[in-house]
Amino acid sequence: MLENLISLTGLEERLRYRFRQPRLLEAALTHTSWANEQGVEDDYERLEFLGDAILGAVAASWLYDRRPDLDEGELSKLKSYVVSESVLAEHAEHLRLGEYLRLGVGESRSGGREKRSLLADAMEAILGAVYQDGGLEAARGVALQLLESTLGERVEISELRDPKTALQEAAQARGGSLPEYRHVAEEGPDHKKRFHVECWIDGLFLGEGDGSTKKQAEQRAARVALAALEDDSQESDNALQ
Repeated sequence: MLENLISLTGLEERLRYRFRQPRLLEAALTHTSWANEQGVEDDYERLEFLGDAILGAVAASWLYDRRPDLDEGELSKLKSYVVSESVLAEHAEHLRLGEYLRLGVGESRSGGREKRSLLADAMEAILGAVYQDGGLEAARGVALQLLESTLGERVEISELRDPKTALQEAAQARGGSLPEYRHVAEEGPDHKKRFHVECWIDGLFLGEGDGSTKKQAEQRAARVALAALEDDSQESDNALQ
């Protein structure tokens, strides 16, 4: 029990919020698989519903105030990005949320602590738990920390494109072939795989990436390759001047 309290205290420190009702934080960390195995009612699904609504409202208000240069459509795109599964999962990974999740045996063995969808859901549940524990201002404070860390620097709408799509467009604009993703390595046990991917265009190696899924590895390789193409274009433009 003491070990669990220490662990939750560490999570609270990273959240910069101290729960007055620790049971709410415990519920936010409880997957249905664990609740079913233990015969308890509290899991994170209802808190996730609440946290999703709170995050959406806070993000909309924050973006409206922060980005007066954007119209309604652009604000919608940016809001979709900051509350997306991939971004929420990154926050959860930064908080080391997977370490604290209460998962059933099967879910744990299948790599549930690293599943991005599960991490994103738990992140929303924590926001719901903060709201239930401390009210709207407390939840807003935690949500704003996440938003500020996501958009600490000015982000343009064009930067939010899927990297694989952006790379394909850039390659075609240069008259090149479509990018080729080569899966060069796969490491680790079944529940904790790491995939390594290289990105090639017209026989040229442009970048590599790794991730817990093939899709994630391809996205990261595409992002590196896109940066390489943009650097090459910049050097070419400079040489012509």
